[in-house]
Amino acid sequence: MTSERTTLYRDKQNAKLMGVCSGIADYTGVNVLWVRLAALILAFSTGFAIPIYFVAGLLLNKKPPHLYVEQDEQKYWQRVRQSPQRSAREIRSRMRDIDRRLADVETYYVTSNPRLNAEIERLR
Repeated sequence: MTSERTTLYRDKQNAKLMGVCSGIADYTGVNVLWVRLAALILAFSTGFAIPIYFVAGLLLNKKPPHLYVEQDEQKYWQRVRQSPQRSAREIRSRMRDIDRRLADVETYYVTSNPRLNAEIERLR
């Protein structure tokens, strides 16, 4: 099962023709200008790039308008599609840092409040 955020879509909001190039640019994180230039070069150097473009335009779904709320979210999902392992490592690293800071806060409050310390130990 694939997430809707990791699927290739046609991006009709930034489209020039059918939205295939802008969808590929959104999916990969590459600037749409470079994707369009590559498509033009392929179209002029090989004859089969144009039919592939139109077939992709017919087969790909339109990008849902609710897919990305913020620009940061879009960048995050582009990084996930490029390297899921790196993204997982980044998240684990952030969570370790937050867990360490939370443990420091807990230690501070527990050492200064023996009643709270006893309550936490009783819950464990």
